[in-house]
Parts: sequence; structure tokens; C-alpha cells
Amino acid sequence: MTPLQTDRTPATPDLMARVDHLDAIELRVFDDMTVEVALSVMAGAGVDHLLLCDGDDERTGSVTRAELAVHRDSSAYTDHVRLRDVLGAPCPVVRPSSFSL
Repeated sequence: MTPLQTDRTPATPDLMARVDHLDAIELRVFDDMTVEVALSVMAGAGVDHLLLCDGDDERTGSVTRAELAVHRDSSAYTDHVRLRDVLGAPCPVVRPSSFSL
């Protein structure tokens, strides 16, 4: 029987170092993405903001999940609203809740 040799030096970087590296990566998306798709991307990636780029891949700004949620809940919102449309836009009026006492 051949003894099994174990090596405490992993071939790949430590898991925590990889997680720290992932935290430093920021997701870049085009500013023509819809708000709904952007919110889905954020939820899937577990991030709270996205960097926005134009068609030339130049950074045009950033947007947070909270900002997008406010725009999505506004009375003027449609599923065709693009990220470039909400970038720097004033905070919209939020629809009142539809509940009764």
C-alpha cells in the first residue's frame, strides 16, 4: 500500500484571498441596459452597484440597487427605462402603497 502524501501548500490561492479579490471587482455594464435587467444582474452577482459604460466602453457613471429601486417604484416607470435615463435623474415621486387599514 502506498502512503498518501498531503501537502498543506495549496496550488491555488487561499479562498479568502480569492474572495477579497472578487470584492474588488466591479461589474461594468452598458448604459442602455434596462433597469429590470440591471436589478437582476445585481441580485445574481450579489453586488449593490454597477459601473455604467457607453457604447465606446467609456465609463459614464455608476448606479446603486437602492437608486434603481426608487426609480422602479415611481409612477413614471415602465419596463423600457434604460440606465442612462436614470443616471443623474432627480429622485422620482414614489407611488403610494396600496393597502387599507
